[in-house]
Amino acid sequence: MTTTDPLAPFQWLNVSESSGGGALGTIFSVAFFRGLAPAEVVRRFSRGEDSGQESDFGGLDDKAYEFVTETGGGDGGGHVGVFQAGEWCVAVEPHGWMATLHEVVTELSRGCEVLAVTRHDYAAEHSFEYAIDGTVVTGYRLRHPYERYGSASDRLNGFMRELGMGLDEPEGEAAWDAAWEDNYSTAVPRAFALAAKVTGVSFTPDMLTRPMLVGPIVER
Repeated sequence: MTTTDPLAPFQWLNVSESSGGGALGTIFSVAFFRGLAPAEVVRRFSRGEDSGQESDFGGLDDKAYEFVTETGGGDGGGHVGVFQAGEWCVAVEPHGWMATLHEVVTELSRGCEVLAVTRHDYAAEHSFEYAIDGTVVTGYRLRHPYERYGSASDRLNGFMRELGMGLDEPEGEAAWDAAWEDNYSTAVPRAFALAAKVTGVSFTPDMLTRPMLVGPIVER
């Protein structure tokens, strides 16, 4: 009997820096929005200043890289690219992490639903935020699924268990070591597999070939 690895479609998001980092590198955020059109998503990131310009991922990546070069990288990539995927919009933020900052995701989610995932190898703070209408429902640091928070911190537990996440805090040194070992290399693909279960949108490499609206991210 053949079993399908639920993490396999998302391993492209987990490529190490020594192996080239993959298409998005080792620092990026991806956010999924339900209830907003792409232009409105761009407006929210830009705080009403921009509705986006049509581009492709190459154009987005160039803008983000230029922003990083000019600012030194401490402010992220400064740009987001947004496209429609069924009932949801997908917002890609190369070199950035704004979408999972608490003060940002709560504002982005007003009147809609937002699920965001950040990979940030250097800060070691890969993170997941699921917010509805200004409130974080469930969040966790990707390597610590047993430290969930939010207004309904256990809401996604069923999906998380299906993906093999340990939801109970480890007890004892051996258990902590085992949890760290288990979560270290699987955290990012598990988060995107969880996002797919919640949204029905699998963030696969071909999505980066889609036309998108690109706009600036204005700091809060």
